Amino acid sequence: MNILSFDLNLLRVLDALLRERNVSRAAERLALSQPAVSNALRRLRELLDDPLLVRVGRSMQATPRALELEGPLRAALQQIEQSLSQGQPFDPASSRQRLRIALTDFVELICMPRLLQQLTLSAPQMQIAIQHLTPSLPMAALDQGELDLALGRFEEVPERFVRRRWLSETLQVVARRDHPLLQRAPDLETFLSLRHLWVHGGQTRGMVDQWLTEQGLARQIVYTTPNYLQAAHIAASTDLAVVLPTQLARYFAGLLPLQLFELPFQLEPFHLDIVSLALRERDAPLQWLIEQIQAIGQG
Repeated sequence: MNILSFDLNLLRVLDALLRERNVSRAAERLALSQPAVSNALRRLRELLDDPLLVRVGRSMQATPRALELEGPLRAALQQIEQSLSQGQPFDPASSRQRLRIALTDFVELICMPRLLQQLTLSAPQMQIAIQHLTPSLPMAALDQGELDLALGRFEEVPERFVRRRWLSETLQVVARRDHPLLQRAPDLETFLSLRHLWVHGGQTRGMVDQWLTEQGLARQIVYTTPNYLQAAHIAASTDLAVVLPTQLARYFAGLLPLQLFELPFQLEPFHLDIVSLALRERDAPLQWLIEQIQAIGQG
């Protein structure tokens, strides 16, 4: 294909269609009319000799050819955008940037209310979209521009990413008031006799269970969930105990009939990091947002 004869504006339309899987939403993202996007999709199908998006029920599904193009296309458009924006002053007050962040509900609770307050004052038109953090660093989504940054606990971060320390946290045992086995702070034997709820929080293995394994011990986990917020409510209404980050434990102890205890063994604090692509270190809107998040962790 001769690139000189290809309308490069169509690539922006294809990117929007692959993000939204919907003509109307892609038109809204691009600030174009629906007929204009439909016409662009028709031209793309002719030029690429592929249907690209096909209707399946009420949704549209990308073809294998479209999926093959999605990652390289998004990376190329992102690189062009960053190159063009270098050297231009960034004005948060007028920015309409939409930035996508992957995090757990725990981090969302302790970070996002304060971030949104800051955005209301400094960048009222900026948009934030949250995605749930997977058990490992979402490298492919960051590489392809589907995510702008991830905020969480990551054991390994490849060199093509930048890791910034955001917050250090400790853990506490949380259980309902009047729990039959917890009239006082538990010793290790009592802790092991409890029935536990485990929040994996985007991790494949927790700090508590790693320590217990190293001691040749194990606890009884009868319920596993990715949701910190639901875990607190379940602990408040059952005899299950849960280990939660201290900030979250204290927050819910003020709302629910819960009691908090120190762990009966010593664990080092765990760290939450902000991770983004090194290639985007000159992306002014993203770097500005990272600075706001860093300030919240330091406050």
